[in-house]
Amino acid sequence: MNVKVNDSCIACGACESICDAVFSIADKAEVNAAAVEANADCVKEAADACPVGAIEVA
Repeated sequence: MNVKVNDSCIACGACESICDAVFSIADKAEVNAAAVEANADCVKEAADACPVGAIEVA
């Protein structure tokens, strides 16, 4: 699974609060790629919860 955060990210923190093993907030959300596979369920939940649709999961 590939996960990236596009430039529409507003750094609201929703993804980090749902899946902090994968997402962290700096200027925008950053992805810990090494943790994606082990946390696939919460990655999808975070992507669905993103208010601006900035998390792309493929």
